[in-house]
Amino acid sequence: MELVESTAARLNMENGDVIRNSTLICAPLMADSVDRMVKDMYRAKTSGADVVELRLDSLKNFNPRRDIETLIKSCPLPTLFTYRPTWEGGQYDGDENSRLDALRFAMETGADYIDVELQVAPEFTKSLLGKKPAKCKIIVSNHNYQITPSVEDLGNLVVRIQAAGADIVKFATTAVDVTDVARVFQIIVHSQVPIIGLVMGERGLMSRILCPKFGAYLTFGTLDPGVISAPGQPTIDALLNLYNFRQIGPDTKVYGIIGKPVSHSKSPTLYNEAFKRAGINGVYLHLLVDDIAKFLQTYSSVDFAGFSVTIPHKEAAAKCCDEVDPVAKSIGAVNCIVREPTDGKLFGCNTDYVGAITAIEEALRGSDVTISTASSPLAGKLFVVIGAGGAGKALAFGAKEKGARVVIVNRTYDRAKELAATIGGDALSLAELDNFHPEDGMILANTTSIGMQPKVDETPISKQALRHYELVFDAVYTPKITRLLREAEESGARIVNGLEMFIGQAYEQFERFTGLPAPKELFKEIMSNY
Repeated sequence: MELVESTAARLNMENGDVIRNSTLICAPLMADSVDRMVKDMYRAKTSGADVVELRLDSLKNFNPRRDIETLIKSCPLPTLFTYRPTWEGGQYDGDENSRLDALRFAMETGADYIDVELQVAPEFTKSLLGKKPAKCKIIVSNHNYQITPSVEDLGNLVVRIQAAGADIVKFATTAVDVTDVARVFQIIVHSQVPIIGLVMGERGLMSRILCPKFGAYLTFGTLDPGVISAPGQPTIDALLNLYNFRQIGPDTKVYGIIGKPVSHSKSPTLYNEAFKRAGINGVYLHLLVDDIAKFLQTYSSVDFAGFSVTIPHKEAAAKCCDEVDPVAKSIGAVNCIVREPTDGKLFGCNTDYVGAITAIEEALRGSDVTISTASSPLAGKLFVVIGAGGAGKALAFGAKEKGARVVIVNRTYDRAKELAATIGGDALSLAELDNFHPEDGMILANTTSIGMQPKVDETPISKQALRHYELVFDAVYTPKITRLLREAEESGARIVNGLEMFIGQAYEQFERFTGLPAPKELFKEIMSNY
C-alpha cells in the first residue's frame, strides 16, 4: 500500500527552513510515590519532554485530592493524567466511580489533558454536564493488546472515539507483523482531528518514531530503558539523540536495517549521526521483519528509500529486487536495497564481502612492508568460512576471488556442500570443524550469529583447534570481542572483529543511499565508542 504524506502545515517554519515538527513527546511517569513522581517531572523536562503523563494507577497510598493538587502545582510541564484500570492494561482494580471522580478532579484543578478509556468515555463526558474546563483536553483511548485491526475497523474505531467526546483520539494496537504499522499510518494521515496512533511491541517501534511524518499529535518516550507504560516504548534520549525526532517531517526519507533479530544493530547510530552531520533529511530505523517480501511490498512509497539487510534475509532480499548488481547475483545475497526515486524499483547489491575481505587483508599485511599490495595476502591461503547464509556466501565469494582455497562449514552439511559446489570449494559439517587442521596458518571467518548477545558464552570451535589459524574473523560485533575472538587471540592468532567489517560495508551503503561520499573518518569516530 502506498502511504500518503501528511501536509507540511504541521511544521513550524522560519525563513522557509524547518525548525521542528509539532508532534509532542510525552514522558510516562510510573513512580509509586508522589515525591518520586515530582522528581521524575523535572528529569523529564531536562530530558526534553513536552508533556508528562502522570500514571495515577502506579501510585501507592494515593490520596486523590491532596496528591493531584501537589502534582499539578509541582509540575514544570503540561500534565496528562491517566488512571488506567486493569481491564485496559493498567494497575488500578478499585471502584470505578472513585477512579473517574479523580480524573474529574484533575480536570477541575488544572490538568492539561486527561485520558479516559473508550469503554467509559460516553458516560464520563455526559457527567461533565457541558462544564469541561476550557484548558483541559480529553483524550479518549482504546488499547488492543492482541492485534492491529484492518483499516476499515480502525476507521470505525476512530469514529466511535470521536463520538464519545474526544478532543484527541488515541488508539494503541499490537504489531503481529511490522506491516501492521502501515494501517495505522494510513489512518493517522487521513485524520481530520488530533490523533495519537501507536503500535505496541518491537515490530511496532516504527510507529513511535515516524509519527511526525504522518501528523500524529504525540508519541511516548520513557526516562529510563525498560521502565515503560506500554510495550515497545523508546527512551526520550533515543527519540531525540538517536533518531533526531524533532527534525522528522512529511518529506523525511526512511531507511533502516531489516533483520531478525535486529535490536542489537548499531546501524541506526551510525547512519542517523551521519545524516545529521550531512544535513540529510532522513531517519534510519531498526526494522524487525519476518517476511521481507511482504515488508517491501507494503512500504512501497519512494519515501521508504533504502534498507540494509542482515540475518536471515540476505538471500531472500536478492529475490525481491527488480535489479541486482552482478556481484550480488553471483553471491546470491543482497545486504543493501535502494529504491529508485523515479519509479520505485528496487536495486540490490552486496557490500559485505568488500568490508570483510578488506579488513582481513589489512590485518594480514599488518606492518609488514615486504608484502606486496598488488596481490592479496589471501592468495593460496586455506580460508574456512563458518555459515552458508548470505554473509557466508559473500565472504566465500570474496576469498575465492582473492585466490584463497575455501572450505565451507555449516551445521547443515547439505547447505555447506551446496555453497562449496557453487564457488568451487570443500564442505564440512560444524561437528567436524574441531578436528579439521590439514595445515597451520589457516584463516577462519565466522559469519553466523554464534556468540552474539545475549548468548555470549557460545563459540563455534574449541580453543584448542584455534592454534592452527593465523587469523580469525568474526562478523558478530555485539559484543565487540566475542568468546571466539578472545580465545583466538589467546591462542596466538590475529583477530578482526565484526565492527571493522560493519564500518567497511557501510561506506558503500551510505553512498548509495545519499549520493554523497561516505564520511569515513566520522564512521570510525562514531563506532570507536563501541
